[in-house]
Amino acid sequence: MLTYNGSCLAESTFLSFVKLCPGPCLTINFTTMIEKLNSKSRATEVAATSTRLVEAYKSSGLSTDAHLPGMFTTIGTRTNALTLAIRRTKAESELEAKDEGRDQPVRGLFFLIKAHAAHPDSSIRAAALKLEKVFDKYGLKMVSESFATESALVNSLLGDLAAPEMQAALALLPGGAEILAALQTAQSEFDTARVAYETERAREGNEANATEIKKEVLTLINDKLVLYLRGMEAVDEAAYGEFARTLATIIADNNVVVKKRFAKEPGE
Repeated sequence: MLTYNGSCLAESTFLSFVKLCPGPCLTINFTTMIEKLNSKSRATEVAATSTRLVEAYKSSGLSTDAHLPGMFTTIGTRTNALTLAIRRTKAESELEAKDEGRDQPVRGLFFLIKAHAAHPDSSIRAAALKLEKVFDKYGLKMVSESFATESALVNSLLGDLAAPEMQAALALLPGGAEILAALQTAQSEFDTARVAYETERAREGNEANATEIKKEVLTLINDKLVLYLRGMEAVDEAAYGEFARTLATIIADNNVVVKKRFAKEPGE
């Protein structure tokens, strides 16, 4: 960026000015062009970039500045909140995946039992009908219930199927024991994921979601930090120039990644 007496000059204006005012009347200061953080950055990218900015500030030697300490305290606090929100979002996605994972063996067990309820072999048919009577207490609709309700139903079903006579019946159905084992594993994995999800929710408290906090951090960086540093560098390049260049590099690194992603995925 080109400035004259603190005012920004476009390149065309600068060239015209040089022609009109050559020699000693011309005093030009060259300052860093600090980009704003791309608003299309993902929440994870904003969090990572903001963290780098905070770390750069800590070693900048600008802690005595009148405004930067307060700015970076706020940026750091909201970045921490964003990181927690991202973790909760990830935990929620994993929980949903584990829920889908346990639905599969529930459906598998249902269709296995129904398929053998009319089997020509009387022993297999009797085993399937015995299992059907137990399964029908819960019904396939359990996969559409809430997380908590489905967990209660699945655990109750697993308890019923743990009875010796049910185990013997399952053994007569091809793949029955394997499907039951898969359901037990899936339910256990869901329970683990649920604990992780609730832990992240507790850490986050009543905090907003990642998308909302990302917007806050973007505003803090773009509308306050970047604008402030642009001005301070123009006024005192010796004191602020190095940090401004570091900040510009950190932001530019992120923006290059974002621009490349959208160039590959124009419909994103």
